[in-house]
Amino acid sequence: MSSEPRRDPVSDQLLTPENAAFIIIDYQPVQVSSIRSMNAGEMVFNIVSTAKAAVTYGLPIVHSTVNVATGNNKPPIQQLQDVLGDFPTYDRTTINSWEDVEFRRAVEATGRKKLIMTALWTEACLTFPALDAIKEGYEVYVVVDAVGGTSVTAHEAALRRMEQAGVKLISRVQLYCELQRDWNRAGTVPGFLDVFDNFDGFNAEKAAEKAG
Repeated sequence: MSSEPRRDPVSDQLLTPENAAFIIIDYQPVQVSSIRSMNAGEMVFNIVSTAKAAVTYGLPIVHSTVNVATGNNKPPIQQLQDVLGDFPTYDRTTINSWEDVEFRRAVEATGRKKLIMTALWTEACLTFPALDAIKEGYEVYVVVDAVGGTSVTAHEAALRRMEQAGVKLISRVQLYCELQRDWNRAGTVPGFLDVFDNFDGFNAEKAAEKAG
């Protein structure tokens, strides 16, 4: 029962803590309340869990907001501020964050070519920068159960458009597993255990312990 020697984590084709960056865009009260592609509470649970994964694995994090400085929008929801409060936010007026100078510079400064991208709404503030990043030579991964649109149709159409352009679709659980990869990497196992939590309160690990 021996693991293979770890691949080069920078050149690995899969996501690793050393080759990926986490991009999070516009999880603000108005945007969250307008989500109709899935249960908004479940979506919030999933994006918070995804943000926790980014922190656990030490990913560079670029956090963008829209129209806070202008007074036309509110800061990110408190659940995310509790997780990402130590990271700066890049406020902008553009719908497409890729067209904001400070945001682009922050992404480029990570030095990572694999971008794990999340945003509200799927059909606008996620699709537009994802397509632009692909064109600029980045690999973009979208956490599909941590993003949302103004309708199921809008969300799904946006996912198809992005996938046709080369965006890779992943889930919250897949992200945790891909970053952890080996239980022998003990330093991140405590954070990895968040993967067992679910919005409905079910925890597979705790259920297995009770059954045993």
